[in-house]
Amino acid sequence: MDASTVLTAAVLGVVAGLSVAVPVGPVAVLVIREGLVRGRSAGLAAAAGVATVDLTYAMLAVLLGTQVGRLLAGHEQWLRVGGAVVLGVVGVAGLVRWWRVRRTPAPGPEEADDEPLATTGGVLRVWARFVVVTVLNPATALIFATVATGLAGRLVAGAGTLVAFAVGAGAASLVWQSGLALAGAWAGGRLGPRWHAWSAPLGSALVVALAAGMVVG
Repeated sequence: MDASTVLTAAVLGVVAGLSVAVPVGPVAVLVIREGLVRGRSAGLAAAAGVATVDLTYAMLAVLLGTQVGRLLAGHEQWLRVGGAVVLGVVGVAGLVRWWRVRRTPAPGPEEADDEPLATTGGVLRVWARFVVVTVLNPATALIFATVATGLAGRLVAGAGTLVAFAVGAGAASLVWQSGLALAGAWAGGRLGPRWHAWSAPLGSALVVALAAGMVVG
């Protein structure tokens, strides 16, 4: 197996990863919100969580091939609705948490959920939370089943090419999601206290709206 074959597989993986990551949906909004509200470390941890799932789905796509497509065939609408419900619940939970904090006297701006992360444990918790949110969003699996599996069919068989494809997809997702997280953190550092206080509920409301759009769309 020559280097050009592996490189081609990696490029196809990047195409698949970007095809999944670039369309801005509820998960992307959650990543931006995490960086905006809690800072760069939290945003990058969220991005890594999403990319971890994308890498896993890419590996499943190339290993299982057309079996993934056959398994999900005919269930696209239910998968879309299921993902919308999960993300809608996440958005509503964010709104409820903000409302409770807003009506609770005392600490105010130093609420734990809105502080920048300072510990490895905190970063890992954010990473794990976004892994769970992305796994519970079946739309991601559906997109990889159609896009990634189709591209994987053009690969030359071999462990090296399959690994290169999956790594390319995961790396592309990580770069894109990290860009969103850093953009959110940059904006969060420049918003005034008043706008910063409203960024969390606005982000959660946008997630709910996009989730509703997934159902009707």
